[in-house]
Amino acid sequence: MRYLALAADYDGTLATDGRVDEATVAGLEHLLASGRKLILVTGRELDELLAIFPQITLFERVVAENGALMYHPAAREEKLLAPRPSEEFVKELQARGVGPISVGRSIVATWEPHETTVLQVIRDLGLEMRVIFNKGAVMILPAGVTKATGLMAALKELGLSPHNVVGVGDAENDHALLQLCEYAVAVQNAIPMLKEAADWVTPSDHGAGVVELIHEIVADDLRRVESRLTRHHVVLGTREDGEEEVRISPYGMNLLLAGTSGSGKSTVATGLLERLAERAYQFCIIDPEGDYESFERAVVLGNNQRAPSAEEVLQLLEKPESNAVINLVGLPLQDRPAFFLGLLPRLQELRAKTGRPHWIVVDETHHLLPSGWDPASLTVSYQLTGMVFITVHPEQVSTAVLHAVDMVIALGEAPEQTVQVFATAVGEAVPPFPSPTLEPGEALVWSRHEKALPFTLRIAPSKMDRRRHRRKYAEGQLPPDRSFYFRGPSGALKLRAQNLVLFMQIADGIDDATWTYHLKRGDYSRWFREGIKDDALAKEASRVEQTADLSAANSRARIREAIERRYTLPAD
Repeated sequence: MRYLALAADYDGTLATDGRVDEATVAGLEHLLASGRKLILVTGRELDELLAIFPQITLFERVVAENGALMYHPAAREEKLLAPRPSEEFVKELQARGVGPISVGRSIVATWEPHETTVLQVIRDLGLEMRVIFNKGAVMILPAGVTKATGLMAALKELGLSPHNVVGVGDAENDHALLQLCEYAVAVQNAIPMLKEAADWVTPSDHGAGVVELIHEIVADDLRRVESRLTRHHVVLGTREDGEEEVRISPYGMNLLLAGTSGSGKSTVATGLLERLAERAYQFCIIDPEGDYESFERAVVLGNNQRAPSAEEVLQLLEKPESNAVINLVGLPLQDRPAFFLGLLPRLQELRAKTGRPHWIVVDETHHLLPSGWDPASLTVSYQLTGMVFITVHPEQVSTAVLHAVDMVIALGEAPEQTVQVFATAVGEAVPPFPSPTLEPGEALVWSRHEKALPFTLRIAPSKMDRRRHRRKYAEGQLPPDRSFYFRGPSGALKLRAQNLVLFMQIADGIDDATWTYHLKRGDYSRWFREGIKDDALAKEASRVEQTADLSAANSRARIREAIERRYTLPAD
């Protein structure tokens, strides 16, 4: 399920003239029976709400006083989320003829037209407070307190993300509530401005409109009205003309990033993840080779010595605000697929419970979910969504995985062949299209289900760009299978360089015959391309390798210069 909770306003939404009718209560019970949760978010004070709404126990949490107070009905526990009102403020309002006045745990409320006097008192006393309107009511609260802040406090206790919540309301003070929730709904009797801001307006008013909303949620998780939900779409880049943005839904899609080493797959993935993180969508990266260990918006679990346990991963992802990089470098190569296939069902269970992580990125998919792995078709459901599969070899990826892909993003050399390889694997025909020559920073995109021609995409740049590679490849610890080995012409040596610093140190110390042996074989450019994953550095090294009559000393110097131009090496 995408939507695991409904956050509803009370007056004018659930209630008519302060009361919730039996049909609306039945609708709320119907939502609970689907396994979802209810959260009440109201401007009312708690005591009066308890007096008029006996069915309050249907709700997992109640956010009262417009975000200033949280109540747990099952435990009958209150939690004040904002400071109590100043006695001096209340007395001054009374002294200036403001009335009637209601004073709650934090909120102070009155009615129009007293808002002008209220603002004057706030100014004269030098208080930091804000005035909120609600269909004639005037509510005064500490600055920064809204229905959204109260709902966030409730969601934190419940371990839910606002991206898995539907919000419904009717009045001015519901703007913050609806803006926070993934899907924003206004009932038919809502004020015009709220209707304009909503993703959907119910055909009916008050509780009847909420019941209509509940039927849509339970029937198909709001898929029928999904087309209206475009405000959360994430930018991938622009079309070739640079004018039309290409956006994707942050939910329900599976992407395949495929191409040669150093073609920019990680750059596309990093840029997408940055934009998802900016909007607080949770992600989990399965990182077999340590390529994402410097990603700034995630916690890295695992290192060169050990892989994380599934329990560590799940404990981190229980927090909606936390993103995870699962570093598998500490596992032997042959053990990584089994680890991932053991973790994936646990991630699916977490998704069923919380709707998160919203995205799972699988690097080196051809190794973790290979075509010859029979259990993959059982483990990877065709309904698995929010996946990014990254591979150099799409033809070696499990067919079950490829069938789940919605969009192919092909990079590097011969991208049209990459698209064709994918299409052949899933038994589909690609519409004829001209073979493009991609410039750096471009990709070929095929939206599989849109029956449109593949098109060239100018990739939206990643803020991190290649910064995440710099320190890792300069000073980090690449695994043995990605390290460089100086062996020499007779194979007598086995000098391992697990980063660029050691590579240059060893290069300076070995004899000319050993250096020249690897140079003429093209070993340096091959390692830069496949181990370091830097296609530009590989091309520079290849030019050095192909330059005739270049001395060992000069070739060393030119390759060192190329490395130092692209990487900041330590002074020592």
